[in-house]
Amino acid sequence: MDAEKIRESVIAGSWYPGKPEVLKKDILKYLDRANVSAPKGDLVGLIAPHAGYLYSGGVAAHAYKLLLNQPFDRVLIVAPSHRASFQGASVYKLGGYRTPLGVVPLDREIVDSLLDQSRLVDFLPHAHSQEHSLEIQLPFLQVVLQQFKLTPIVMGDQAYDKCKELAETIATVCRNKRVLLVASSDLSHFHSYEEAQRLDRQVVDRVAAFDAAGLSENLRKGSCEACVGGPMVTVLLAAQQLGATKAQVLSCANSGDVTGDNRSV
Repeated sequence: MDAEKIRESVIAGSWYPGKPEVLKKDILKYLDRANVSAPKGDLVGLIAPHAGYLYSGGVAAHAYKLLLNQPFDRVLIVAPSHRASFQGASVYKLGGYRTPLGVVPLDREIVDSLLDQSRLVDFLPHAHSQEHSLEIQLPFLQVVLQQFKLTPIVMGDQAYDKCKELAETIATVCRNKRVLLVASSDLSHFHSYEEAQRLDRQVVDRVAAFDAAGLSENLRKGSCEACVGGPMVTVLLAAQQLGATKAQVLSCANSGDVTGDNRSV
């Protein structure tokens, strides 16, 4: 087994507060403000944004508030790579992820199974070293779940066939286990408020229809945008294979809803 090597936070104090007491207080505030009705049935997966908490915290809280009534002790996150270019997907295997709220330990069983069973999944250190999109999900999970094991996957290749292959592998290693799937994705960037709403509505409609293939095709054609769409497509496909039959959109917003500046959201 590899020596334990904790992945240190690279965004504490910038994308979210660096002081644990402030961070927890902010997350509890977002959760308290989120007015959400839990969907019927058993929760399989979530989609949550990965912008700084100032912009995304209110939306993310709608997803994570569901976990107060449906606790999990194992979480698998699929996040996109913003800084590193590579094929396939990378799972961090050296040790847990640290945030100001503590270290989230790895789910060694699932991490090892992914590496053993998939040609698509490898461990590429540079995929995780500076990536914010996975880490930013963790403080919310730490507050609502307190203790859990993590499988951290960063995607490089976003093509539909790669999403499908990764989803099949995830479903295989998670079957008959109670594992929460989380897709980390933002939507369109730097459009007017009206244009962003038009683009984002296409993503929201495809998610609500539980149509992973349609979402991937719309993204490929450029009729809508996401940053980046692969994790959403992958988690939708994996959730279907694990028995999910429907999806529900809980909240959608953009930076204009927070700042009031609608010129480029």
